[in-house]
Amino acid sequence: MSDTPQAPPATILFVDDENAILSALRRLFRPQGYQILVADSGEEGLRLLEEQPVDLVISDMRMPVMDGAVFLEQVRQRWPDAVRMLLTGYADIASTIAAINRGEIHRYIAKPWDDQDLLLSVREALSRRSLERENLRLLALTQAQNEELRLANETLEERVKARTLELEQVNDMLHAAYQQLEDNYILSMDVFAGLMELRERGSAGYCRQVAKLAQGVSKQLQLPHYDVQDVYVAGLLHEVGRLSLPDAMLQKPVSLMSAEELTRFRRHPLAAEAALMPLHSLKKVSKLVRMQMERIDGKGVPDGISGADFTPAAQALALSIEYHGLINGRLSQRSYKPEEAAQLIAGTAGTHYNRAVVEAFRAYLAETRDEVQSDVCITANDLRPGMVLSRDLLSAKGTLLLAAGFKFDGQVVRQIHEFVQREGSKLKLYVLPFKTETNAGALAAETSP
Repeated sequence: MSDTPQAPPATILFVDDENAILSALRRLFRPQGYQILVADSGEEGLRLLEEQPVDLVISDMRMPVMDGAVFLEQVRQRWPDAVRMLLTGYADIASTIAAINRGEIHRYIAKPWDDQDLLLSVREALSRRSLERENLRLLALTQAQNEELRLANETLEERVKARTLELEQVNDMLHAAYQQLEDNYILSMDVFAGLMELRERGSAGYCRQVAKLAQGVSKQLQLPHYDVQDVYVAGLLHEVGRLSLPDAMLQKPVSLMSAEELTRFRRHPLAAEAALMPLHSLKKVSKLVRMQMERIDGKGVPDGISGADFTPAAQALALSIEYHGLINGRLSQRSYKPEEAAQLIAGTAGTHYNRAVVEAFRAYLAETRDEVQSDVCITANDLRPGMVLSRDLLSAKGTLLLAAGFKFDGQVVRQIHEFVQREGSKLKLYVLPFKTETNAGALAAETSP
């Protein structure tokens, strides 16, 4: 039920010196829901108009003392908002024209009238008057709002500048906070991946290698930023399900597994999805992890999905796992060289992966090969502030120490020098090309306590 208040019924005043006419008009209009007023003379009509507002006046033309033309003229002058109509039973064109000109009547109706025509004429007149009043109200409202807007615009520019500056500052703070949160999120996934790898001998850095390759292929495919990030995290966590496998299976290539072991091995993506699904931020990641053994031809496991259901992001992950699995001897007794593994992956285009995904993989390998060939391997003693790490720095056990892209400052360089001296170990780092001419005095000052 609507709460909008109903408009009050329209008030109609009939003026005629014949009571029979007034009674007929009252009987005709009262059932329509109008409030009806009647007057038997122009003087009586003016008195009623003074006592209460009237929406529409219908007056007879020929009346004693004050005829309809004079009466409606006074109504126009004193109550211009009231709609005026004329009833005439005479074919006196001159009188009718005078009434129209002097009283500015809405229309005239000849006696005897047709009831339906008269009802329709009144409804149209009242509807038109209602629209006029609404237009006037809206016009007044618009004018008032325009005036308020004019006053507001006098100071709007300065207020907008101040508000814009405030929002920019807030956005910068939010962006920095979000970036830090995102970086911490990725770092925590890196750390967790390193902890998982501690259980498998010889697998240090494997998950990060998979993650980086999957990320690179996703970027080559120009996937959205969030898809690229999800693929990277899925690469780090794709082996969560393997924690449920016995130690003996972890060290055995897939080609040497028994039928029972192979069945159990193929279910580890489901275990990984179940472990990751409760974490809201990892729901998409868990879906990607579940699809790590699927193929576009529908012959993969565990669901046998095919075509578009095997998304480019999921294909990038699966391809990266297969590539590094070939290199690390996880799929067969033989460990393939990177070039051989890449060639085997290329042969799966159209069956395991879409050709576009395989081409993105080959393009990324070519791109990173150039980068790797151009980076520089140095010892910790050669490390200087301003150098940028080109490859992940891992501990002897495979734990991530610093991620690729890290720019060294004096404090971190000093900490690494102290670590190497304390542990008596040799540490090799890969950094991007750098300028060799460095002021030794400034360098010593920057790295000294």
